[in-house]
Amino acid sequence: MQKILVIGATSAIATACARRWAVHGAIFFLVGRTAEKLGQVADDLAARGATVYTHVLDLNRFDQHSAMLDACYAALGQIDIALIAHGTLPDQKACEQDAQLAIQEFTNNALSVIALLTELANRMEAQKSGCIAVISSVAGDRGRPSNYLYGAAKGAVTNFCSGLRGRLFKSGVQVLTIKPGFVDTPMTKDLALPKLLLVTPDKVAQDIVRAVEKRRDTLYTPWFWRFIMLIIIHIPGGIFRRMTM
Repeated sequence: MQKILVIGATSAIATACARRWAVHGAIFFLVGRTAEKLGQVADDLAARGATVYTHVLDLNRFDQHSAMLDACYAALGQIDIALIAHGTLPDQKACEQDAQLAIQEFTNNALSVIALLTELANRMEAQKSGCIAVISSVAGDRGRPSNYLYGAAKGAVTNFCSGLRGRLFKSGVQVLTIKPGFVDTPMTKDLALPKLLLVTPDKVAQDIVRAVEKRRDTLYTPWFWRFIMLIIIHIPGGIFRRMTM
């Protein structure tokens, strides 16, 4: 019976992952900002056979991370899987005009994740087992004009996870960096995304659950994004800066 911490539990991808784990009778500690939405997710998972604890927290309250993890360990005893799935999708144009908004969005998508991982890693290193799965993004592989604030935040998360993976390897803790492409979620509903590249949260969840089981280091989901980003990364700078992406 897996004991699973889910941060950002009301997000579409996190909920889809939790549903897949719930059918095997997992025990969850769900963390989210909104009590009502968190309760809805908890009820859904309980109906699927899971045991569920909930904790309401704004992850930008760095000073509350330790107390949340104390409550998690008190409820679960240990953490077999920690899925870090919180974040926001910034308005790039608005961030270009407002430095405070840019800092706020970078905090939402990078600093809050790094702060949480720092505390969580110490505890999982001590327990010498488990998986930390962190949702980053393909946007972090190279900054693009359309979303470079978001890309910078996700790039920071990706690089932090790379170093953390090396640090925790000897203690037996897996660190999985998850890089989704275009996913059909409430966060992306107002974006004009190419339908051929758009996938459901459940498809991404299927890939995440499999990657955790196989103890993968990095997951591009769907798989073809690995090759798309390989091309994008290697476009010469003189050409790349003239492209509208």
